[in-house]
Amino acid sequence: MSDDFVEVIAQDTVARRVAELADEINADHPDGELMVIGILKGSLIFMKDLLDHLPLDSTPQFLALTRFGSEGRVSVTLDVDEPLDNRDVLLVLEIVDTGLTLLTIRNMLEAKGARSVRTVALLDKAPRRIVDVPVEYRGFEVGDEYLLGYGLDWKGLFRNLRSVWAVMNMPRFLDEPNTFVDAAYATGQPLRTE
Repeated sequence: MSDDFVEVIAQDTVARRVAELADEINADHPDGELMVIGILKGSLIFMKDLLDHLPLDSTPQFLALTRFGSEGRVSVTLDVDEPLDNRDVLLVLEIVDTGLTLLTIRNMLEAKGARSVRTVALLDKAPRRIVDVPVEYRGFEVGDEYLLGYGLDWKGLFRNLRSVWAVMNMPRFLDEPNTFVDAAYATGQPLRTE
């Protein structure tokens, strides 16, 4: 089993990197007046941990999206509830892959009047990028493995693991997901089902 489901970024490594990212963000925004927008549901854990290191006057908001159609169009299902006019915005994502969704979100927020839009992503699959979109703050560059934990889920499972895991045997994972759930529980880390 250990070869099928591998911890790729340990909890303490994630925690250290989140604190470092917050230091970078704070250095770039010394006034601390940021609207911090988490993209639900995946960014929730990362955003909470990041906010622990940002100034208290950072304004947390959330945005939820649904992808539909064969061309991957995006619809907003939950929008921010404060005006963006002349605000500095920090987008928080657990992972950036092709960049299509991120580009759509950035364009939308800029059209709503944001003064600046920057992105912090815990994980960046830069080799999979198909559009040129900036990720100003990135925690870790990762490969093409299927990743779980720290906000990344499969059917609602594994999202609350405090470290990042890679599924190395996808056929077995799809055939025997409970084996992987059991392995995750054995780590002693939180695991929540939806």
